[in-house]
Amino acid sequence: MIDTHAHIYSSKFEDDREQMLELAFSEGVKKIFMPNIDHESIDGMMELEEKYKGICYSMMGLHPCSVGKDFEKELYIVEDWLSKREFIAVGEMGLDFYWDKTYIEQQKEAFRIQAEWAKKYGIPLVIHSRDAMAETIELLEELKDDKLFGVLHCFAGTAEEAQRLKELDFKIGLGGVITYKNGGMNTVVPEIDLNEIVLETDCPYLPPVPKRGKRNEPSFIKYIADKVSDYKEVSVEEVERITTENALALFSKAQ
Repeated sequence: MIDTHAHIYSSKFEDDREQMLELAFSEGVKKIFMPNIDHESIDGMMELEEKYKGICYSMMGLHPCSVGKDFEKELYIVEDWLSKREFIAVGEMGLDFYWDKTYIEQQKEAFRIQAEWAKKYGIPLVIHSRDAMAETIELLEELKDDKLFGVLHCFAGTAEEAQRLKELDFKIGLGGVITYKNGGMNTVVPEIDLNEIVLETDCPYLPPVPKRGKRNEPSFIKYIADKVSDYKEVSVEEVERITTENALALFSKAQ
């Protein structure tokens, strides 16, 4: 399996990071893709990529919750890194209207700029969208051309929104939310083609059932695969195989 979205550089793992990763590898996690947040997360992310070459891969982007009045400075750092070396994706980036709506227009501007970088470098865009799905899809429709593709991570939208994302050449990242009884995904996941799905944990956040209340980690991706298997009424082996193929096709630099 591939965990396509994991913040394993988080301080939440500082006491047992090596053991946590060894457990993940023993549970069948072959690769872990790390989204950037802002300038503060880069060093830790790069160190893990260097230590676990061919297993842990870095993205480069600016998270919408890090978009503030000086977001141009943060974007300059992202742009500089993208020009210096290869990354598997631009991300994570996007729109987040849950915590603070002060910088909505700046978030949209940062979205447009990062989408153009993804096109320029021929890599996927990894989108975070919270309380902003309509605006996210609207922006993607505005920016869409044959060079733009990617994934909507931590998807918690409707079947109709999943279909619109498919038409925009975006995969669906499924994580712990699909295991929550009140998540509403029991009627949505069955409607999403397995060929459009990649798996993720978004650790250390959003632990799946039966690990709610605990720190999330890559080894827990098996619970997400199990839930997709239940919803799609196919074997977990089939889920693991197809979602891994999807992830490698989408993140083609992570070979």
